[in-house]
Amino acid sequence: MASTGSDPEQATVIALDRGIAEESIGGGEDLVLPGRGEVLAGIVGALGQGHVLANEAIGLGKELVKVQLGRSDMAPAKSDRRFTDPAWSGNPVYHRIMQTYLASTGALARIVEEWSSTAANPARAQAASFAATIFASALAPTNYLLTNPAAVKEVFDTGGRSLARGIGNYISDLRTNGGMPSMVERDAFKVGVDLAVTPGSVIARDEVAEVLQYAPAGSKVYERPVLVVPPPIGRFYFLDLRPGRSFVEYSVARKMQTFLVSWRNPQREQGDWTLDTYAARVSKALDEVRDITGSADVNIIGFCAGGIIATTLLNHMAAHGDSRVHSMSYAVTMLDFDKQEQLAAFASPRLVSFARRRSGRKGIITGRDMSSAFTWMRPDDLVFNYVVNNYLMGRKPPAFDILAWNADSTNLPGAVHIQFLDIFADNLLVKPGAMEVLGTPVQLDRIDIPTFVSGAVSDHLTAWTNCYSTTQLLGGESTFVLSYSGHIASLVNPPGNPKAHYWIGGTPGPDPKAWLDGAERKAGSWWEAWADWITQRAGTEVEAPPTLGNDQHKQLGPAPGLYVRDMKPE
Repeated sequence: MASTGSDPEQATVIALDRGIAEESIGGGEDLVLPGRGEVLAGIVGALGQGHVLANEAIGLGKELVKVQLGRSDMAPAKSDRRFTDPAWSGNPVYHRIMQTYLASTGALARIVEEWSSTAANPARAQAASFAATIFASALAPTNYLLTNPAAVKEVFDTGGRSLARGIGNYISDLRTNGGMPSMVERDAFKVGVDLAVTPGSVIARDEVAEVLQYAPAGSKVYERPVLVVPPPIGRFYFLDLRPGRSFVEYSVARKMQTFLVSWRNPQREQGDWTLDTYAARVSKALDEVRDITGSADVNIIGFCAGGIIATTLLNHMAAHGDSRVHSMSYAVTMLDFDKQEQLAAFASPRLVSFARRRSGRKGIITGRDMSSAFTWMRPDDLVFNYVVNNYLMGRKPPAFDILAWNADSTNLPGAVHIQFLDIFADNLLVKPGAMEVLGTPVQLDRIDIPTFVSGAVSDHLTAWTNCYSTTQLLGGESTFVLSYSGHIASLVNPPGNPKAHYWIGGTPGPDPKAWLDGAERKAGSWWEAWADWITQRAGTEVEAPPTLGNDQHKQLGPAPGLYVRDMKPE
């Protein structure tokens, strides 16, 4: 069968690298799609460059003549999987259709790029580029039945059944997925059965979160425990997917007494929760963990926005002489939001103001709302790839664990969403005293505990250079590790992948590029570097506890708990 360019395994890699909004509020989630006014202004500005438009029109006309004469050498990039079917190169009609598309969209991209390079408003320029990318992706001939040779062949090969199945898939997505093509087969995995299966118990629960304690893997553990703080968007189980692909499982295997905060999925009545709410719950979890383990202090690791929440708590603790945290680790967390070129399209004051008003009006922001804009950041991979697979080819979407997690989104309280918007738009965390959490002005340099900071080299949401800035913002000694791959692929990164590698170097200085030039590339996962680092700060080995919890914090049920499945206590 001819290739469709929608290989399921490739889809998984793409999804891992997409850095979607649910798990990366540190990247500025749910900043709505660029408004029509911004996009039109950008395009009009581009078209206003008469000499650019004229030159491109002349060049495009010449190229289209060459296409029709069969003399054009236009070809898709090697990384473009849309045109891998042999018909695109072997059939003269399809070949000309492809070349016409490539020539036209190439001219459009150059026009917008030329204007963007001289535009006075970077956000508006990025909005125009963003809109042009979506427009070009939508016009691809691979997205339409009659101009997709693989889809036409599939109709004949199946006697029209692929077309009927595709219509059924489309109707299903209209009813259940907001009209967007599904990225994963529904109900392919069950949380607690297929996903999030590392043994453990819920040892605390309140209206904000559950706290999970995981069972030791052997007879010995390190005395100082680790508390994992996931982001408040998305289910925590991207950190506990399946055996062999679980950060939690790996932490336990490295003899860490591992605890995890599982956030409740807020509804409209929780719309007034703020950073104070989340930071206070992490503070409470510290006391619960200390009481169970008998340790005077705890190591924390924060993932994505979980790192922001933990940082605001650490700031408050530092201001009050509170020493309950021994060290802090960050996984693709940004505290510095300067120079976010990828997200400039969402950063205009008008868009941020609109999103802020919507959050205040609706009370919560749904997971679907937050993910849509970032899905459209990669339309070929994250939208039209599934249009082809689900509708034109009439196939089910692939069943992969990380895609199932991605589809299992959660809400965010409107109040905390507004705070994140302000942090993103005005870079508040790095400005001493610009915001308060728990009644304490944020001043990052007073946090003087040891820190482990990680970034991902091709992360398009939390750029690694911005993650690196954390090493310069905090007061304590810091270690930086740079992982290969993108945002999510760097997090779901178990040892054993022969392609995995990371960079580790000496004391981070002001220049991230200089650090990278002097860093050593090592095979393996940054999980290993983190475990080696945290082991040195975990105290001595002691006997593993015979049971989980204690008399004060009894076992309330098995992991993964109720909140991750939107279940209520009886």
